[in-house]
Amino acid sequence: MLTAPYQDFARETLGYEFKDIDLLITAFTHRSYVNEHRKSVSVHNERLEFLGDAVLELVVTDFLFNNYSEPEGILTSWRAALVRTESIGDAGQKLGYEPLIRMSRGEKQGSDRARSQILANAFEALIGAIYLERGYDDAAVFISKNISSKLDEILSSGSWRDPKSHLQEVMQRKDGVTPKYVVIEEVGPDHDKIFTLGVYSGSRLVSKGTGPSKQAAQQEAAKEALAQYE
Repeated sequence: MLTAPYQDFARETLGYEFKDIDLLITAFTHRSYVNEHRKSVSVHNERLEFLGDAVLELVVTDFLFNNYSEPEGILTSWRAALVRTESIGDAGQKLGYEPLIRMSRGEKQGSDRARSQILANAFEALIGAIYLERGYDDAAVFISKNISSKLDEILSSGSWRDPKSHLQEVMQRKDGVTPKYVVIEEVGPDHDKIFTLGVYSGSRLVSKGTGPSKQAAQQEAAKEALAQYE
């Protein structure tokens, strides 16, 4: 029965059954699946993702505002670290719902980065479904357990800080120079190009980073460099 694994997930992971099980199934339905099954499926999870994103940001903001006295700029950085794609994608992976996500055959064979994005989108859609099914309080409990609880880890690792700014501080302190980013490689067509950049301390290549833009590649290179310095 189609609904059984979704109801099992709700019961075993969330602690309750969904009265509107179609809502939960929709939360795990990627647009690509609808494109492949137009005759039988017409709704995907993007509207629920839109709702869940707003609930997630409000709950995390409420948590930070009521528990910490840091200035707005610091709290904004902490919130961004908690709700970024990598964080919520990781939360989705730990919840183990990836086998429940309905997506096209092509998406199933996608890159790790694409898979993380789909997991993150489904996580936000799941929040939207919980909010509609159970209300704000239960959505807040879910977010607190899976997202807000990561704050201590984020603070201890320093991952909330912008990697490029953090690396500049570290490199200036340890090497007495400012990081220099250099494009090493560009591959792919203009509309889907992948960049590889190196970050240098003087003439020494410290690390490399790859991404769909130069900025993204710089961030990845900075993260790798920080890991080496630390």
